[in-house]
Amino acid sequence: MTIWIGLTGGIGSGKSQAAAEFLYLGVPLIDADAISRQLTAPNGAALPAIREVFGDTVFDENACLKREVLRNLVFSSGGAKNKLEALMYPLISAEISRQQALYSGRPYGVVEIPLLTEKPAFRALVDRVLLIDCELEIRLERVMQRSGLKEEEVLRIMDAQASDKERWAVADDILRNSASAAELKEKIGRLHRFYQSFAKGEIVGSA
Repeated sequence: MTIWIGLTGGIGSGKSQAAAEFLYLGVPLIDADAISRQLTAPNGAALPAIREVFGDTVFDENACLKREVLRNLVFSSGGAKNKLEALMYPLISAEISRQQALYSGRPYGVVEIPLLTEKPAFRALVDRVLLIDCELEIRLERVMQRSGLKEEEVLRIMDAQASDKERWAVADDILRNSASAAELKEKIGRLHRFYQSFAKGEIVGSA
């Protein structure tokens, strides 16, 4: 049976970089955000439901989703956020399960799910939770550098996510990612060996 590791962390923590390291090591990787983008791409499976719930104003003349319009609507209204999540998350979960079945013979795999803490239903899809964590100041700097967003905009996004305390409470393993890419690579290598042994039943507990 394949052991599935739920990889999560706040914005700017470096979870995507960590996921890339696992992929480099040949570990199956499923990306929940990529699935979400696929579902909402032109002709995506989620578009009819989004149009039904939010109307034509979130679509352009080519029937493509206006992502920024929808994003602003969701950030400004808790009701809109709940409606979008109610239609998207079952679709995302179903696609994750479908992809997991493709790797049934592998020792372990990784599912990158940014909202793993916020949405407990996702935790039913994984066997362990790996949290990528680092200081708030570092996360802020990373996000502002890569996105061009102002500090208050990044903080608004962070405020909408789980707190550090909430993430720590659900994590089986915590990787601190406050230093260099080389150090992250070494830490992922150690975790890779741990998860391989864990999948074989040779060890129990935390990494």
